[in-house]
Amino acid sequence: MQTVLAELRTVAEGIDPLQVETACQMIADAGRIMLYGCGREGLQIQGFAMRLHHLGKLVSMQGDMAAPPMMQGDLFIVSAGPGALATVSALIGQAKAGGASVLFLTAQAQSQTAKIVDHTILVTAQTMANDKKKDASTLPMGSLYEGALFVLFEAMILKLIVDLDQTPGSIRARHTNME
Repeated sequence: MQTVLAELRTVAEGIDPLQVETACQMIADAGRIMLYGCGREGLQIQGFAMRLHHLGKLVSMQGDMAAPPMMQGDLFIVSAGPGALATVSALIGQAKAGGASVLFLTAQAQSQTAKIVDHTILVTAQTMANDKKKDASTLPMGSLYEGALFVLFEAMILKLIVDLDQTPGSIRARHTNME
């Protein structure tokens, strides 16, 4: 566990605070927010969506039956650790065609996808795109990237709590009572 925590710390320390600041401002300013991530990244994105909802943002996951169209003033948040994934590129194109801004999280800053979005947060962690190198993470495949997303998203929520003038009570009041 200590090795994993050390790897996560290294990744977290490599994330540019200015990229995070800009991303939080995009979230705070957004009308509606839609999120998407493939596989286990998608699980991290879902948790982030839930917390954004708790902060009072209008949030949906791409693919939800009740997901609204993406339009001017909206924000599409998408993660593709390996950089370029066909589904992600297509969805970004649709969001941008509707007028939405796109916040992209990836471990591959030089990907074609990173060149077509409005803002990128670079999370320099191992993904399945680079898990076979000799100095690979202790964690398998893209687990380091996915774990780093969790830590990053929780830190962003802490900042957004302040930026959006929320309280523990206001956040808790938006939690479901259907559990």
